This record gives sequence, C-alpha cells and structure tokens, in this order.
Amino acid sequence: MKTSVALCTYNGEKYLGIQLDSILSQTLAVDEIVVCDDGSTDATISILNSYKEKNPSVFRIYQNEKNLRSVKNFEKAISLCENDIIFLSDQDDEWLPEKVEKMVALFQSARQTEVIATNAEIISEKNSYTQFSVWDIPSKSVASIKEILFFYQNFCTGATMAFRKEFMREIVPFPPEELFHHDEWIALNAVSKNKLHFLDEKLIRYRIHDSQQVGSVSLSEDELSRSLEKINLPPEKMNSDLIFSVLKKIKRKLIHIEHFRPEEHKSFFNYYVKAINDKSQKLTDIARNKFFLMYSFYKISGKI
Repeated sequence: MKTSVALCTYNGEKYLGIQLDSILSQTLAVDEIVVCDDGSTDATISILNSYKEKNPSVFRIYQNEKNLRSVKNFEKAISLCENDIIFLSDQDDEWLPEKVEKMVALFQSARQTEVIATNAEIISEKNSYTQFSVWDIPSKSVASIKEILFFYQNFCTGATMAFRKEFMREIVPFPPEELFHHDEWIALNAVSKNKLHFLDEKLIRYRIHDSQQVGSVSLSEDELSRSLEKINLPPEKMNSDLIFSVLKKIKRKLIHIEHFRPEEHKSFFNYYVKAINDKSQKLTDIARNKFFLMYSFYKISGKI
C-alpha cells in the first residue's frame, strides 16, 4: 500500500519543522506529502521549500490563490493525493514514529475498514501534557462509538485520521464549515456504514496553542466525568433540556446524511424540526415517547 499525507498549512512556521521531521522519520516511510498552503505570510513557504529541496520526490506544494479556510483546504489537499491510503495532518502536531506502520497494518488486516482514527497525547506550547481528552470517552463509555458520534460529540480528530482513497467519493465535497468540520463529516459517514475503526492508541502528539484555527479536545477530570455521565444516561432518565440538546444534534446530522433519514420516518424528523425551532415549546410526554421510539428504532435497526 502506498501512502499520501494531506497537510494543510497557514502561518505555521513555529511548529512546522517538528511536524515534518516526525512525518519523514516514520518507521514506514510515506510516499508523498501533498501540502496546500492557505496564504501564509510568515516563513511557512520558505520552510516547506527547504524540505522539498531535500526530498524532491516526496513533496508537492500548492499555494492557494485565495484563503479557503481549514475545511475546504483539506478537501483540496485530499483531492490532490494519489496513493492508496491518505493520512490527514495538521501543521503543528508531532507524529510518533510507528504511526504510519501501525495504521497501514490495520488497513491491511481489516479489509472492511475504510477510515481509522486514533487516540493522541495532548501537549501544550511548552510540551507539558494534558491528562484527559475527548479521546478517552469511547473506552470509558458504555455507549457504542456510533451512539457517541451521532448523539453527543465527535471524538475522531482529523489530525489522527487516515482513510482509503476509494472512500474519498463518499465524503467529497465536504459540507459547508458551519454545518460540519471535515473530521466529523468523515467519521459520521464511515460509522454509518460500519467502516470506521477507532484505534485507542496514542500515535500523535496533538499540540494545543493560542494560534491554532480549531481544536478543543482537552478535558478536566470533572468535564470528562460529566460527559460520561450524560452519555451513559439511559434515555428514560433524560430530562427535557438534555433531550432537546440531543435532538438538536440529531437534526443537524440526520438532515445532512440522507441514508440516516428513511422516507417512512420523515414525519418524525419534521416533528422534531418544528419542535426544536420553537424554543419556547416544552416537550410533552408524547414528544418524549416519540423521541424514545425513534431512539429505539435506530438502536434496534443497527443504525446506531
């Protein structure tokens, strides 16, 4: 299996060299690094060119004529990748040496898997480590990864992801950024087809710093505990506020993933769209019952 790295950059001079060194020093060498720069005004391009001079057969560097922002820039970078497995990469993290080798081995052994996301270490600007993160949720929750992704929150981070090139037709073009970030979109599409594997192994160091575009993954011990308490709560014990919170997420996700909205159940979704849009409306017992019926339907049918 040949590998590509889709790397997006934007004013990333501070940590870019660390990330590139970690990618180039993998125990299983990557075959190409496709970089899409989103209009950097610092030394990012100079750094990239210096790496390309040393590794001319590996690097392909593209400079956007206008700023695309993170989601559409990743869409462009992914579309330009040519090899069997596409790894996503931020500009400010650090890959552990065996990341590529372990993930490629998993793709080779799990033929039905199209997308892999992994756990990660969190480091700050000063290289201090954060103890808890959203990546701890799957292993500590009684809910399935489908339930967590569809009903609560995304824990599959783009910086940890890789997928088969064939899966690109399932996810590109990405929806507008205000609807989904690209990593959540990829994860939802993959998990809905039972083609997502979450590898609970820390294979990157995910850097938290003031200038990053997106990324809020660290949790305090209390925040992790509260998240797990909510996720593990049986539906019959959910109060109105929590039900509404869950329904808002369902509405957004189901509306934009058509195979999660069967025609025969469209009236359910129309009901909830109306109820959610009317913020003054309180959930009645009937509404709760309909929610639990819908929840049960998706559980029983294997959709979650």
